[in-house]
Amino acid sequence: MPPLSSPSPSPSSYDGVVATLRAAGCVFAEDEAQLILGAARDTGELAAMVRRRANGLPLELVLGWAEFRGLRITVEPGVFVPRRRTEFLVEQALAQAPGASVVVDLCCGSGAVGTALAAALGQVELHAADIDPAAVCCARRNVPDVGGHVHAGDLFEALPRELRGRIDILAANVPYVPTGEVGLLPPEARDHEPLVALDGGADGLDVLRRVAAEAPRWLAPGGCLLVETSERQAPAAVEAFLGAGLTTRLAVSEELYAHVVIGSL
Repeated sequence: MPPLSSPSPSPSSYDGVVATLRAAGCVFAEDEAQLILGAARDTGELAAMVRRRANGLPLELVLGWAEFRGLRITVEPGVFVPRRRTEFLVEQALAQAPGASVVVDLCCGSGAVGTALAAALGQVELHAADIDPAAVCCARRNVPDVGGHVHAGDLFEALPRELRGRIDILAANVPYVPTGEVGLLPPEARDHEPLVALDGGADGLDVLRRVAAEAPRWLAPGGCLLVETSERQAPAAVEAFLGAGLTTRLAVSEELYAHVVIGSL
């Protein structure tokens, strides 16, 4: 008599979800299964969520939120998903200006950086801005929760004029992938995040240079500008900050593989 085969796990069970995700190549299938099972309201929604994840949609977009410095940040399709390494930028900003009262999150995407800064600082005047309408719409689901305002437009053009010379923390998570390398990004970024949030021009520093050049007119005395970049681009990014007249240093987290250029007046 042939041996009896074990029954296949139900597609809606923990083991079934793990098996489906693992077959799709999800490295952290067990962790993702727990999050998806916790978020799904019924078996129909569960099946749809598992299917979307197995088809390559980033987990955060499947769930509708990303964890960032202990906060649940709403994310939506077509919006840049905040990365854990960017938490290092927030930490550096808080260390540099612990008493900040005016904060700007430029190239804000979902508004994760500004929201995290406001949550840590308490009562601050927070402004976030992005050129991408989808990002502005998403940020308006996060930033107002901490009393902030969201503006649409190209970099500083989006900000109220009365912020000139008043900004204590100017955080700008600018796009910094060189144009020729966008196609080399993982599919989750390349296929599901907006090009405007990724492509930083020929050497990846076009937007960074624009921000650095304009920042001194907007920073308060002692205010700081913080921009994330890559290890390879860091020397040129530092030069851009120095060329704008900013006192500049580079902060590095080996653990998160994060590089943040910090400039102050």
